[in-house]
Amino acid sequence: MRRLLQPLWFLLAVAFLIEAWFWDHLEPVVERIVALIPLREFKLWLERRIESLSPAATLVVFLVPVAPLYPLKLFALALIAQQHWIAGLAIFAFAQVVGLGIAAFIFDLTKPKLLQMRWFAAMYRWVIELRAKAHAYVAPIMAAIRIRMREALGRKGGGWGARTLRLMQRFRKRVQQSR
Repeated sequence: MRRLLQPLWFLLAVAFLIEAWFWDHLEPVVERIVALIPLREFKLWLERRIESLSPAATLVVFLVPVAPLYPLKLFALALIAQQHWIAGLAIFAFAQVVGLGIAAFIFDLTKPKLLQMRWFAAMYRWVIELRAKAHAYVAPIMAAIRIRMREALGRKGGGWGARTLRLMQRFRKRVQQSR
């Protein structure tokens, strides 16, 4: 039974790490967007409001903004179920990215208050530990995949990847010489 569940655990770990990667990489993007559009004043206003809230009320502030995206995700899943794969996946990916962006933005503002709640702090530590375990679980498999990909692409010798790279370099030189 354990052998049958191993691929499932691997896929769950990869999905979790993808979500964590998006979280890590969307936070700076959201910060840049906030800097570009006049959300800085909104952020300052929201920070002042959050300071006056209790930690429990701050949890509502954290959870409510992403709630409207769930019907959109359900719509995307319905499209996928009706075999409208591209539209469904595009809408789901859009909702996921927007939801993570909003959550990262709001979490940045609410984190100090949320961590005042013991259960939330414990859950936060658990998620961080889970992330480390997922990395440790996936790392050897990903390293083996990278090695096989390098071998398949011929990075060690004159394989397909090396030939393609040489062709691209020759093409680029020809284009530069023709200018």
